[in-house]
Amino acid sequence: MNWFTRVRNSISWLPKRSTDKDLWVKCPNCQQMVFGQEYAENADVCPRCDHHGRIGADKRLAMLLDEGFQTLPVPDVTEDPLKFRDSKKYTDRLKQARAKSPHKDAFLVGEGTIEGKPAVVGVQDFTFMGGSMGMAVGTAFCQGAERALTLRAPYIVVTAAGGARMQEGILSLMQMPKATVMTRRLKEAGLPYIVVLTDPTTGGVTASYAMLGDVHIAEPGALIGFAGQRVIQDTIREQLPDGFQRAEYLHKHGMVDMVVHRHDLRDTLATLIDYLAPAEAA
Repeated sequence: MNWFTRVRNSISWLPKRSTDKDLWVKCPNCQQMVFGQEYAENADVCPRCDHHGRIGADKRLAMLLDEGFQTLPVPDVTEDPLKFRDSKKYTDRLKQARAKSPHKDAFLVGEGTIEGKPAVVGVQDFTFMGGSMGMAVGTAFCQGAERALTLRAPYIVVTAAGGARMQEGILSLMQMPKATVMTRRLKEAGLPYIVVLTDPTTGGVTASYAMLGDVHIAEPGALIGFAGQRVIQDTIREQLPDGFQRAEYLHKHGMVDMVVHRHDLRDTLATLIDYLAPAEAA
């Protein structure tokens, strides 16, 4: 605290000025302070270093889909079937997450068009318990795939998750084969399944529907992997290369088809839909 602030605070009759806490955003990559409005208008991409920040499901859907899209209701599932408790009850963690989010869980599905082309888009929200995959996420993923099958439209999924939700134990892991079956049904119907990998995409999500797409797109700098770098390094007892598990490294080694800037993502998806969608859905 500088001397001016100390003097100002000591004068009780001076009005205290309040500043919007979101007026400035600190970029986690370059550590520069960016004007909040400028950051938001740039799609949460740092104008200084081009770092792609994490964004919520609603904002992501608004970026990708044309105006007038609709969101599907989040399906109801049994909550806390294992009566799980660690330092907190699982039900308390859900209440805490829902108090900060407008949605009941971490996966939201939107139905609409991308540059006039029909599409169903599912988005994982990392801000809701790290986007972790539980029964609600798995059921919502399948609901989106069912909707794509009904509409004969491409299914696009934007992933952002720390993996399976440990509070649901084996029931969360069962979402992996369930989601895999739905990707197979999309393939059998001749419908494109496109995955957009964002920061971070890890764990059980990577081990299932995140890596089963017809096309895999990654945002620049996104962390994509299954186990953490430290676990891998300790297991193989070798130093990992720079950029390991980042989008550009995975693209170079063939695990990702393309790395696309957030500003170009919508146009890229529209082009892919033109190429891949059945004639009646294109």
